[in-house]
Amino acid sequence: MSMNVVDSSFWIEYFANTEAGATVSGIAENINELVVPTITVYEVFKKLLFEEGEYSAKYAITRMKQGNVIHLDCMLSKSAAEKSIDHKLSMADSIIYATTLEYNCVLWTQDKHFAGLPSVNYIEKKK
Repeated sequence: MSMNVVDSSFWIEYFANTEAGATVSGIAENINELVVPTITVYEVFKKLLFEEGEYSAKYAITRMKQGNVIHLDCMLSKSAAEKSIDHKLSMADSIIYATTLEYNCVLWTQDKHFAGLPSVNYIEKKK
């Protein structure tokens, strides 16, 4: 069984029902193989709350919580800090990437700074 992490950018596309969101719909909907870092819940909730309102934001996190939610602990924090330095990733992205590696997942993302990293399925964002 292959476990998957959906990056915040793809979650936003998924909830907006875009063509990019359709790319990961099967992955996002397969909750038995879905790992959800809590930082993605934060990022998606914040963006949807600001842009779409409370109902959309709450709907999104209710849906995301159906996957295997992974909380940030000391060991994952340490790993994320190392990934941040090694790959020049932001705090949120390093937590997402460290979670991906710790739980033997594939990360689905549109974010260029993940391109070429192991265990990443980077799909270029269409303009």
